[in-house]
Amino acid sequence: MAGGYGPPIYPPAQTYHSQARRGGEVGCSICRCFLNCLGCCGGCILSIVCNILIGIAVCLGVVALILWFILRPNVVKFQVTEANLTRFDLEPHSNNLRYNLSLSFSVRNPNQRLGIHYDRSEARGYYGDQRFAEVDMKSFYQGRKSTTEIGTELNGESLVLLGSGGRKDLREDRKSGVYRIDVKLRFKIRFKFGFLNSWAFKPKFKCHLKVPLGSSGSKGGFQFHPTKCHVDL
Repeated sequence: MAGGYGPPIYPPAQTYHSQARRGGEVGCSICRCFLNCLGCCGGCILSIVCNILIGIAVCLGVVALILWFILRPNVVKFQVTEANLTRFDLEPHSNNLRYNLSLSFSVRNPNQRLGIHYDRSEARGYYGDQRFAEVDMKSFYQGRKSTTEIGTELNGESLVLLGSGGRKDLREDRKSGVYRIDVKLRFKIRFKFGFLNSWAFKPKFKCHLKVPLGSSGSKGGFQFHPTKCHVDL
């Protein structure tokens, strides 16, 4: 407007950011970068560890396979060669079983390159599904391709609770004079190859026996026959 004053002119508004806010944004960026680096490194380390573990497992599997082809381990064979039952009385009121059973075993190691340390041996007697006896046997070492004779005796008194089926079987066994007794064998063994010993194994075997009461056989003339034992799974 000529000769007059126009409207006032103001300078453009300026936006001010505080130094603290800029510092916070920089700090957050550093944190995010650091966390991203940690995630990347963690993933790389985890991948390396997994690859190492897989490699170790493969190597151990190959070594085990090679050793198996070289040594060809075979299962030990157990057989009850003699069984002598002189007492097997169950009192009907107290359910106490008095027993006396002597056993002889033949142990065959069929391996040509492996000896066996029997660090712990245990025999358990069962009638039906009830355990009535437990005894430790002597530890021993068995050489390659050899047979060892061992023996033990189960005698004493124990509480045995038979069901109706078990009592029926007991009546039948008393009548025939032949008792159906199971013997379970538990071992802690180590294989030996040269100067090397393996870690411990704990195999179990089960022997189903028919044993006449008395040394002269049953009433019908039944005699005990050598009985093979089988791996108990």
